[in-house]
Amino acid sequence: MIDRFKTIFWTPIALSINMLLVYICYGLCRLIFVCENLSYFPDLTWNGLFEMWRGGMVFDTSAIMYTNVLFIVLFLFPLHYKEHPVYQSVVKYIYLVVNLIAIAMNLMDSVYFQYSGRRTTASVFGQFANEDNLANIFGIEMLSHWYLVLVFLFMAFGLFKLYRKPDTALKGQLNAYYIINIISLLIVAPLVIFGMRGGIGRDVRPITLSNANQYVAKPSEAAIVLNTPFSILRTIGKKTFVVPHYFENENQMEAIYTPLHLPTDSIAFRSKNVVLLIVESFGKEYIGALNPTLEDGNYKGYTPFLDSLINHSLTYEYTFANGQQSIDGLPSVLSSIPRFIEPFFLTPAALNQLSGIGSELQKKGYHTAFFHGARNGSMGFQAYARAVGYPNYYGREDYNNEADFDGNWAIWDEEFLQYYARKMNEFPQPFTTGIFTASSHHPFAIPERYKEVYPEESLPIHKCVRYTDHALRLFFESVKNQPWYDNTLFVITADHPNQSNHPEYHTDAGRYAVPIIFYTPNGDLKGREQSIAQQADIMPTVLGYLGFDEPYIAFGNNLLNTPIEKRFAVNHNNGIYQFFKGDYMLQFDGNNVVAVYDFKNDKLLKNNLIGQVDEQEDMVLQLKAIIQQYMQRMTTDNMTFEKDRSEK
Repeated sequence: MIDRFKTIFWTPIALSINMLLVYICYGLCRLIFVCENLSYFPDLTWNGLFEMWRGGMVFDTSAIMYTNVLFIVLFLFPLHYKEHPVYQSVVKYIYLVVNLIAIAMNLMDSVYFQYSGRRTTASVFGQFANEDNLANIFGIEMLSHWYLVLVFLFMAFGLFKLYRKPDTALKGQLNAYYIINIISLLIVAPLVIFGMRGGIGRDVRPITLSNANQYVAKPSEAAIVLNTPFSILRTIGKKTFVVPHYFENENQMEAIYTPLHLPTDSIAFRSKNVVLLIVESFGKEYIGALNPTLEDGNYKGYTPFLDSLINHSLTYEYTFANGQQSIDGLPSVLSSIPRFIEPFFLTPAALNQLSGIGSELQKKGYHTAFFHGARNGSMGFQAYARAVGYPNYYGREDYNNEADFDGNWAIWDEEFLQYYARKMNEFPQPFTTGIFTASSHHPFAIPERYKEVYPEESLPIHKCVRYTDHALRLFFESVKNQPWYDNTLFVITADHPNQSNHPEYHTDAGRYAVPIIFYTPNGDLKGREQSIAQQADIMPTVLGYLGFDEPYIAFGNNLLNTPIEKRFAVNHNNGIYQFFKGDYMLQFDGNNVVAVYDFKNDKLLKNNLIGQVDEQEDMVLQLKAIIQQYMQRMTTDNMTFEKDRSEK
């Protein structure tokens, strides 16, 4: 009796066993993800982790059903000819290949999360489309995370050995064969569909990345709930920007917020040079002068040169990036475009007509150029720089000396910054230039000659920070005697933070903290203001300092004429908008407020003040106006004053 039961029902039982194995692998990947990134989730509790795991099962089910639907159909397809050994081998290897790719994605994201701050989405294919060194980088990662390779091999062996094929004994009993397989397929098919959608019922909408936030206390924790195959599958071909309708009345929205900057009648333009230094991964945490109270006032940091320069510069107490990746930094700094949803220049809106510091100053006869020591075209920087007014681009090919290539990404910072200094000596004044450094980047290597000078410290990036700080010192020593130096505004910032070992910098606010430094040799910009600043403020502040007398579009503030209480910063964190203004950080999911924190005093963001802060309503209104302005302008190609005027 038992043997007959097994014969009749073995096929659906075998399918269930195979799917259970995949669920176990996904669960192990989630456990590894948490362990690998535990320091980034300082507020985890057992109850919270249980809730995330419960939510994770919903997203795992969706990903498993999406990736295994072909296997399931082939496994249950009611045709007795499929019981041939060759057919069954093909089905087994489809199962193995598909699921091992998914497992590899999850394991790789356990490492990559430290640099991206979120689960990888489909935009990654555009982000690294122009890179030719990925095999080398992957090789280094496999060596440094060899234990994850062993875990992957263990899971591969387990799936291979424990896989169960359907029983072929019913092949001679065709009536029973077809009845069992058809019934199994009819039962499984709706379960697969419900699993893909994330729930049962016509009123259940297919789950998206943002649904993960219902299982977490903080947006950064959504990465625990999600899995990488789901994140990639749900973002392939998706429309990035959707215009919300918070305001039906345009005048009402513009009264609350507009990105249109109009000059005042009293402005007189002055033709000063502008030099923008975007330093790879230079989080605010590494700079001692910007952390006077850290470690009870005993923190020294890793940037003695920048510390000395800050004493003669204008900077701000609360300074934020508008994104968490290198490709977010360029639009934010050069053209005052924060990253919402996905990296801006991986979206169709990147083909819009755009303005930037370069394109606006070209109207005043400026020579413009951008520098990046990686291969031309890397990260899409060359294309974006040209789109916003920097047609002259200098990269690794232009440097033309492979002896100074770091072997991974780009020319070493010291040599490329010296090249940058020499080239500027050739440019006609006035000019505006920008450079994106590269050495303080994973895999965190420095030139051989400096390995004794800057040994390993508590984090691998620290030696790179010391090296790049030294390279910046040499750069300023090279340019300070040039005739253009005294007539130049220098702006120093970072694309995003990186590795961190202080809890203040593991929070949803701290993960965006970068330096924003304005330096003029004549000292007319100096001090440390107790205010908020963001990367998107750099463009309007630079143009404001120069007395630019034409209208333009920018989503930041001119820090030189915006009252401190009106300054703000905004970024997008795992499906949640974060809005900083005054003393508070507001988190908003597009429909509802998720949290409000006194980020200045509650540095670890422990106390959610939602509904307890008088400013909450006004902050929500302004954030909604910013979001709607952003989405409308992106979808209607209205990102320049000329376009704005023609629309009206």
